[in-house]
Amino acid sequence: MAAPSAEAIANYIRRERIKAPVIIGHSLGGEVALMLGARHPGEIGRLLIVDALPFYSLLFSPTATVTAVTPRAVAFRDAMMAAPTDQANAMQSAAIARLVKTEVARPAVIAAGVRSDRKTVADATYELMTTDLRSELKRITAPVEVIYAYDKMYGVPPASIDTTFQNAYASTPQVRFKRIDDSFHFVMLDQPDTFERAVIEFVDQRTPVPTNR
Repeated sequence: MAAPSAEAIANYIRRERIKAPVIIGHSLGGEVALMLGARHPGEIGRLLIVDALPFYSLLFSPTATVTAVTPRAVAFRDAMMAAPTDQANAMQSAAIARLVKTEVARPAVIAAGVRSDRKTVADATYELMTTDLRSELKRITAPVEVIYAYDKMYGVPPASIDTTFQNAYASTPQVRFKRIDDSFHFVMLDQPDTFERAVIEFVDQRTPVPTNR
């Protein structure tokens, strides 16, 4: 799912002769953006990755492997597909409550999730949990900025989240990080002003992205 999307975007960039575009990807879109940067490095100008890891399952364990997490991913996908509609909607609401801190913003996200094709969501979640792109990061030649969220309700110190992201992107040649506090996964909803400033600064290239040595 993510790989065909990355290929489609790369083909569009070439077909329309777009020079060095800035690619912004959030969550699963971040995975697509990383694939695009690693597999088509000559097509990309800059990458902004928003609260996404090159291997999502590192959030479960820093030593996670695709083999180890696959049974969990299968079980999650199957449970999502088997759930009655009312139960699936309740699962959606519970999930969004963990992803969007701002309560007034939740109903629109929940409604979008309920309208989404369930199989597509289940398959995308499985893919996200079982795709490890860390070995490909070294092929990215574009500058990369990783924005990620932190909130005290995560139950771990902020330094732990910092370490998770920095270790995950350790092989990325040019990368910098920006943590946005008091926010869950949807940082653009929980901290819209801070997120907007970060995006504008990155697109404008006001500061260079350091080389990761």
